[in-house]
Amino acid sequence: MFAKFASAVALALSVLSSGVSAAALPIENTDLVARGSRSFDNYGGFSSMNNFDNFYGSNNFDNSHFSSSSITVVKQEQELVCHSESITIIQQRLLVLQEMAKRIITEQVCEVETQTIVFEQFHSSLHGFSRDLRRFSGRDVGYDSNIASHFSNFYNSDGSLSTSDFGFSGSDLGHSYVVASGNNWGRNSQVSVDNAYSAARSVVTHF
Repeated sequence: MFAKFASAVALALSVLSSGVSAAALPIENTDLVARGSRSFDNYGGFSSMNNFDNFYGSNNFDNSHFSSSSITVVKQEQELVCHSESITIIQQRLLVLQEMAKRIITEQVCEVETQTIVFEQFHSSLHGFSRDLRRFSGRDVGYDSNIASHFSNFYNSDGSLSTSDFGFSGSDLGHSYVVASGNNWGRNSQVSVDNAYSAARSVVTHF
């Protein structure tokens, strides 16, 4: 059931976040501009920032160095095939994930500086999946089933947020990679996905 939900999330993101048209190429080029590197370990002297760099690795703030070579596609006993659901159903679930991210950050981080940095890391890391969907990264579009399986461990029995260590780091991402078949990618999809991305980006407001 979780695999079906995760594949539905991936399909929804492909609708909401896809593509770059010729007119939008400057946006993509801007995405690729090197932003430099720095350490955030113990940033500001906050204990909550201890070992921050260890999660994805030094100079890899948002896991932008995640590559195809680090992916191990796992063979499923039964082929995973995406199933299109109502867009409202998909939007509801993505909004739940959004609000869960807010809850984790606001309930389990007290320093506002750390809240800001860890959210920017999370927000920026999602861009990698956007590049997967647009077929710019060279990676198959999928997700890590082992990491995704921890979704059910978010809560304690009393409904409070779990504080247990799930036992993985960002460098483990891709070691149990699952790719769903059944999407409609075809000969002309690059153009249509580029146009979909441009349409979505044209109404995004940044402050």
